[in-house]
Amino acid sequence: MNKMIIHPKYKHLESFISEIPNRFRNEGTIIYQARNTIKTYETEGISICVKSFHIPAFFNRIIYGLLRSSKARRSYEYGLKLLEKDISTPEPIAYIENKKSGLLYDSYYLCINLPNSGMMREFRYGSLSGRETLLRSFARFAAYIHEQEVIHKDFSPGNILYIKKQDTYTFFLIDINRMAFGTVNMKKGCKNLCRLWGNEEMITFIAREYAKSRGYDEETCIKLTLHYHAIFWKKFTKRHKGALAYYQDENRNS
Repeated sequence: MNKMIIHPKYKHLESFISEIPNRFRNEGTIIYQARNTIKTYETEGISICVKSFHIPAFFNRIIYGLLRSSKARRSYEYGLKLLEKDISTPEPIAYIENKKSGLLYDSYYLCINLPNSGMMREFRYGSLSGRETLLRSFARFAAYIHEQEVIHKDFSPGNILYIKKQDTYTFFLIDINRMAFGTVNMKKGCKNLCRLWGNEEMITFIAREYAKSRGYDEETCIKLTLHYHAIFWKKFTKRHKGALAYYQDENRNS
């Protein structure tokens, strides 16, 4: 192990954290597995989520080894920055980087696991009816993070979790290694909503509530959001053939 940074609050877990690279292959409960793998662990009464980033291609190993922060490090540092801005994200615990010959090999990001949370991708199908309160709360959340000068570069339903307590929703950003910081005007804000799932009625509702929260002209904001949404999904379906059926089903099942 070349580098391990642990949040002071979780220093008492150092022994467990240091063993993650050795344990990850054969231990833990898989909750996601594709290019990267995410597992959960329980230790000392704490539920921990561990994301293992895939080993980069050789050129990217040079970039991450010498010129740019690893995805694990960015996840940890951005997580702390989001919390400072009062934007909810699973609390960062640590990150680990392993290098070979000075080049990044594998890396891990550890944060608190959020059990019993919902995910915005649940809204692939269905109509707006009955979902107004949640989607209005989400639109206000999107407006808030943009007002805090934060852009999540993959602001997609799978990266937005929520927890409901009574009639109140709290939203959490995950997969946070790709962020941008700076002024977010109406154009940038509406464009950042382009990856959302849902039929035109739901996207229009979100855009209208977003505009209200930010004091923008509602019709202009709706037009921009639908414009960028259509452009994104047109490009996406060209790259991912199976996504075309999803995009068609999206409105067929509403």
